[in-house]
Amino acid sequence: QVQLVESGGRSVQAGGSLRLSCAASGFTSGSYAMAWFRQTPGKEREFVGGIRWGSGGIYYTDSVKGRFTISRDNAKNTMYLQMNSLKIEDTAVYFCAADRWVVVGSGGISPGLYEHWGQGTQVTVSS
Repeated sequence: QVQLVESGGRSVQAGGSLRLSCAASGFTSGSYAMAWFRQTPGKEREFVGGIRWGSGGIYYTDSVKGRFTISRDNAKNTMYLQMNSLKIEDTAVYFCAADRWVVVGSGGISPGLYEHWGQGTQVTVSS
């Protein structure tokens, strides 16, 4: 049974940093596409970035490029999202997602493509 558990969300001031973790079980992380999404009230879930299965290529949405970094520790079956230079508009619930067949970087940004989701972790950035 696939499970994804996010952690690390909290309140932080603008310009600060956070690292989110997504602990995966039930599959080997390198064999699945894994991604981070975020969502604010009343808006659709937005692709933040993801790791392609197999090659491990990493892709980001434009608004976070240069500020956010995704990494994966295969030994711990955990994906990370290092967020630097946080902005107020980064405030959201951040979700981890995984799917065996999604090809991140060739599309793969629609939340409907991902079968497995974590429960989400709240990130609040204040001025």
